[in-house]
Amino acid sequence: MLILNGKFITFEGPEGSGKTSVITAIQSFLENEGYDIMVTREPGGIKIAEEIRNIILNKDNIEMDAHAEALLFAAARSQHFSEKIAPALQENTIILCDRFIDSSLAYQGHARGLGIDEVYAINKFAIGNHLPQLTIFIDVPPSVGLQRVFSNTRKVDRLDLETLAFHEKVYEGYKLLIDMFPERIKTIDGTQKVEEVTQDAINTINKIL
Repeated sequence: MLILNGKFITFEGPEGSGKTSVITAIQSFLENEGYDIMVTREPGGIKIAEEIRNIILNKDNIEMDAHAEALLFAAARSQHFSEKIAPALQENTIILCDRFIDSSLAYQGHARGLGIDEVYAINKFAIGNHLPQLTIFIDVPPSVGLQRVFSNTRKVDRLDLETLAFHEKVYEGYKLLIDMFPERIKTIDGTQKVEEVTQDAINTINKIL
């Protein structure tokens, strides 16, 4: 049984929700407060998982089966957790992770129609019962988020190019997860200014520190 002394905080939201900007600002704030912070992302965070990320998000891989997609995300997550997240938690580090298991449950479980429980089972095999202590859901309507994606300089990936109907299903999936895990997942209005979203997130994080 791993003894994990740190804090594991994840950030979720539709495409274009502004997670990256918010995480960067929170990292700066918490480091100034004297906390040991590690920022990472999914899929990715370490070499093997980044290589899997390139396969998953490659715009040319349009033939990818939904089951294969879910398994690839779980494989990347397993390596990421065992190699990077668990060791950092053992060292009393606060981890800020851009996406984690809830993305798989919303995207592949609900939007792809594989089933939230079925995708959850795959991920329990990958990472055991290790869920974040806190998940911040940055709530942005899919149409607004996608408009942001295609109007900024961020590289557009395979999932960005899915239909609006698909992204609306993802959003619906997140709402189901918020009802399933109300103690863990906290919602913040992502249509506010970045500074306001960041402050709301900091106020929420302070409750578990």
